Amino acid sequence: MSIDDVQEATLDELIAWARALVVPGQRRLLGLTGAPGAGKSTVAEQLVNALGPDVAVLVPMDGFHLANEVLIALGRRDRKGAHDTFDDGGYARLLASLRAQRADDPVVYAPRFRREIEEPIGSSIPVRPTTPLVVTEGNYLLLESGAWPAARACLDEVWFLAPDTGIRHDRLVRRHEAYGKSPEDAKRWALGSDERNAQLIESTSGRADRILRLP
Repeated sequence: MSIDDVQEATLDELIAWARALVVPGQRRLLGLTGAPGAGKSTVAEQLVNALGPDVAVLVPMDGFHLANEVLIALGRRDRKGAHDTFDDGGYARLLASLRAQRADDPVVYAPRFRREIEEPIGSSIPVRPTTPLVVTEGNYLLLESGAWPAARACLDEVWFLAPDTGIRHDRLVRRHEAYGKSPEDAKRWALGSDERNAQLIESTSGRADRILRLP
């Protein structure tokens, strides 16, 4: 399977496929991946909202962004969002913990990323042991280096979202502008650092269970 093997699908179809993964009394994990601006966060939120809080919870990979002070110390602040600007080991360990969580285990608290401050916030997403489906989304779920393969091994399925490139670029520019970048800086970031990351991410699409394009 490659990026050329794109399957057109509706949101209702995605919801039905996600619901089919749910097995009461068992824990399943579904991953959504794709290049920056592919719509991962939006689709993941729509899936979880449609299934309801008793069935699904969203645990984004972005909660494992390294803090800005760490990125500065490592000399990586100017390319935040690249695969080595995340705590991939921490993410893999969290997924393993969620995979092993059973009905009589305590709540697990996952981190989230706050775009308005560009920092992760720890212990802010409660995952109850009785929730059968965990949905996670992020850029590097299919990368074959570092701890990313260990994270992938915890996921029952991974879906790759592949919108048209122009749509993806427009989303990225608007996102960067919404969080304070000038139009020039937003475009420079979207077509520079983001696009370099996108090329790496798209090279992993062949390892996805589905490659999807929504209308």
